[in-house]
Amino acid sequence: MSAATTFLWRDGRLEARDDCDVVPARIRAADSWLVSEGSVLALDLHRTRFQAAADAETDAFWRAAIEVVPRTGDWFPRVEFREQLGSPQLLFRLREAPERQRSALLATHRGDDPRTEPRIKGPDLEAMLRLRTEAQDRGADEAVILSEEGFVAEGSTSAFAWWRGDALGVPAPELDRIDSVTLRSVLALATALGVEILPEWRRPDEFDGLELWALNARHGIRIVTGWVDGPSLAAEPGRLDTWRARLDALRRPLPGSLPDPQPEAVRA
Repeated sequence: MSAATTFLWRDGRLEARDDCDVVPARIRAADSWLVSEGSVLALDLHRTRFQAAADAETDAFWRAAIEVVPRTGDWFPRVEFREQLGSPQLLFRLREAPERQRSALLATHRGDDPRTEPRIKGPDLEAMLRLRTEAQDRGADEAVILSEEGFVAEGSTSAFAWWRGDALGVPAPELDRIDSVTLRSVLALATALGVEILPEWRRPDEFDGLELWALNARHGIRIVTGWVDGPSLAAEPGRLDTWRARLDALRRPLPGSLPDPQPEAVRA
């Protein structure tokens, strides 16, 4: 199997196809997760989030997609529910995983919020990638999206969490953002460990002196080491390593037993 392969779900099976679309397609739901040597974090949460957003029958498609993922190496697969010429489609992209990063630099997005469906992962993927590219042009890794009132909601590809002493802060639930699987996993760990969780409304200048994390499925937990024209951040030695290890300990083997299938089409 090549380093990046795209499959279309047709007649109860996955068919390998060219990745070029002659006619544009509109993504209605999408989800990605990191697979490392056959293990994955919170796969059921990714599945539930995708199925809820797709609002379509995806069980057989999901099972077939999981079977295609190799059980060796590092992969970052993506499922999509989309529309093309008015017809619904299910698409699976098998991609090699990028190198994981431990840290991130932020830049606040300057301009209107481009999100159209901020609580659903998929419809705004292209807009979020544009924001990330703009942030990279400013020397950052991630763009920070603010609410109309100026409160930090989420990043272009990440959720945020921060430490105030021994308490863990997160954006208030009223703020529009994607329900991050990685953040949910960290909050589950925090609850199990008795860590106080503080839903908060915070503007960028109110992060001065705090330890800030950027979280997503691709990298796990990254510590924010700088904010372009923003606050000065702090870090407690050893905390990042401890929590990254805790998060990795939650990884579980992918279901199924196929070691490394290489079909042109995979039946459900």
